[in-house]
Amino acid sequence: MTMKTITIANNKYTPAPQQSKETADNGCANPYTLYAIRYTLTKGFTMVELMAMLIIIGLLATLVVTKVASQIDRARVTTTKANLKILHSAVNQFKMDTGRFPSEDVGLMELIEQPSDVANYQPGGYLETTEIATDAWGQEFIYERFPESGKSFVIKSLGADGEEGGEDYDADLYSTDAY
Repeated sequence: MTMKTITIANNKYTPAPQQSKETADNGCANPYTLYAIRYTLTKGFTMVELMAMLIIIGLLATLVVTKVASQIDRARVTTTKANLKILHSAVNQFKMDTGRFPSEDVGLMELIEQPSDVANYQPGGYLETTEIATDAWGQEFIYERFPESGKSFVIKSLGADGEEGGEDYDADLYSTDAY
């Protein structure tokens, strides 16, 4: 039996000597084998297919990024509200122990450093840390005595924009609203 060399697209292919798979009964090349050869010689993607794939991947990535970004903003608001609750409780505990609220001049620092005019100050302060926490955007909390709400005090965060007012994630967060 002689081997026939088949040339397809300037590539030479010599089929294996197994007659049943490579050639038909009449000795000609099997059409299914020719299809397999043609397929292996033309493997790959066209430029149009690659561009379509890149566009689809880009659209999917955009959707994922927007979903993740909104979850990050929501997590920052939740973290800030939790910090406001902790500070609000610490100020109330300070009031119960000392008989007064922290002064507006010194502010929340009185929760970690004992004022000279205060008796019955809790050893170690009223926070578990030695620093006053910041909001989730890295800004300091603002402590006010006798705010417009009529409460004794309020602790607030100015939100993502760091300015008074705002909407959504830029809205101000208050310790009195955290409960």
